Amino acid sequence: MPPPAVSTAPVAPVVASSSSAAAAAPRRPRSLRLRVTPYASVSSSSSPSTLAVSIPPPPPARHSRKQLVGRDGAPAKPAKPRVFFLDVNPLCFRGSQRSLGAFARWLALFFAHVSLRDPVVAVLDGEGGNEYRRRLLPSYKAHRPRGPGTGADSRVIDVLRECNVPVVRVDGYEADDVVATLTEQVLQKGFRVVIGSPDKDFKQLISEDVQLVMPIPEIGRWSFYTLRHYVAQYKCDPTADLSLRCFIGDEADGVPGIQHLVPGFGRKTAVKLLKKHGSLENLLNTAAVRTVGKDYAQDALVKHADYLRKNYEVLSLKRDLKVQLDDRWLSTRDSCNDSSVLSDFILKFNEGQNIRGN
Repeated sequence: MPPPAVSTAPVAPVVASSSSAAAAAPRRPRSLRLRVTPYASVSSSSSPSTLAVSIPPPPPARHSRKQLVGRDGAPAKPAKPRVFFLDVNPLCFRGSQRSLGAFARWLALFFAHVSLRDPVVAVLDGEGGNEYRRRLLPSYKAHRPRGPGTGADSRVIDVLRECNVPVVRVDGYEADDVVATLTEQVLQKGFRVVIGSPDKDFKQLISEDVQLVMPIPEIGRWSFYTLRHYVAQYKCDPTADLSLRCFIGDEADGVPGIQHLVPGFGRKTAVKLLKKHGSLENLLNTAAVRTVGKDYAQDALVKHADYLRKNYEVLSLKRDLKVQLDDRWLSTRDSCNDSSVLSDFILKFNEGQNIRGN
């Protein structure tokens, strides 16, 4: 495969670095009346055509006794600083419909209650980002639109940059792969990583220093998802997540599991085998030379080994893209523009909705 093309189009180069973001002068907030809900900074009851937003100031830092004092009474080791990666594309939809209102709502909540002033890096799908996976498995995201106009709206990118968020996109790769690659680089610099996305593909990256924060439409807020949550949900370690998904598949992304070939081979069987053998490759290699389970499971592992390995290649996130972390992205984010930028964006969005409604 030729080296990935780094987008240089005006819509989203692989770098809207923090230096250019920091150069943006603070903007004076517009005089705009915005409703405030008791918890969220965005009204969850607003209709699609009317969105009300208010960006409260970040809450003061709070420290529990556990954070400040160690077990022996000595000062506890300070927590590692956080860097947030924001998976932009899924936030631009309400259900299957593109929605700038949904994006504004989730972004306002994210800034006000999640990232605060911690560094945020926004990541977009590159042009033709999922084509190499489609070549491996034609059903991969086959139900999703392709071509120009299917990515993030240029207005979304403008808002992010005006809020001092660098925007990254690598042509030929999906945002997931870019996030996975940059996550490795951030961890090497001694930071923790929080990935803002509803995409379950990121669960394969979860560790003590990597967690997710997911938008939950049912309650209208972001919710953190950590290593503890993963183990409680799946009864196994996240290092086995990718191997497990090769068996159960991913219906949303058009990746079929092994159940349609071997109906009796479900999650319970897969978890049991992976707990014993650690990874899909170890399990398949062992099954090739000796019996590892009941007859139906043994036969499936031998007969469908190539099928499972293909699923692994499709579902695994790449961590070696030729994209380099800019140290300036690790600086505290200047949030002084958040209120005015998002207010202007919402105002224009509502005006556009009203014009189309008339």
